[in-house]
Amino acid sequence: MATPRRFFPAETFYHVYNRGNWKERIFFEPRDYQRFKERAKKYKTEYSIEILAYCLMPNHFHFLLKQKSEQTLPLFMLKLCTSYAKYINIKYQKVGRLFQDRFQAKPIEGERYLLWLSKYIHLNPKEILGKKNDLADYPWSSYPEYLTEKFDLVSGQDPILYPFSQTGPSNQKYQDFVEAGLSQKESEAITDLTLESL
Repeated sequence: MATPRRFFPAETFYHVYNRGNWKERIFFEPRDYQRFKERAKKYKTEYSIEILAYCLMPNHFHFLLKQKSEQTLPLFMLKLCTSYAKYINIKYQKVGRLFQDRFQAKPIEGERYLLWLSKYIHLNPKEILGKKNDLADYPWSSYPEYLTEKFDLVSGQDPILYPFSQTGPSNQKYQDFVEAGLSQKESEAITDLTLESL
């Protein structure tokens, strides 16, 4: 049975994520993370995608992004995931599917949800960092880009930083916002928009 076609309207924000088949690793060493980032940077320009936040974890990834033109998100993800899977299969002599399924994309409406999801994404490395627990040191997330305001893969940061720019440095206020963690109210509000809903 054919997979139904999904419609992605222009000028829409999405939380996009996927994980490894059987929840196995998709990144094995630093060069793999870097390769994925390089491909994302290349294809986001080709397909009119703005990346607001991202986090690459050993067995899954998250993007918070804006699709500026209609129906370009599926093309962006197809190119990114297909090229990366091919790279991994050749490099590690693997066969079969790298990702669990096709990517998930949840539309986001409202500034609150955008901010809460950016926090959720940037908090992802917390468990694997252990006692050190310094989110700013995790290199495969956009969080360090926000703290230093040296944006690389991120190109659509304004909707995230603007609410914090009214009084003082926005990056410091955003850091306080993220490192306060998700409240129960925030967690419950975004449950249907996160990886845990899979």
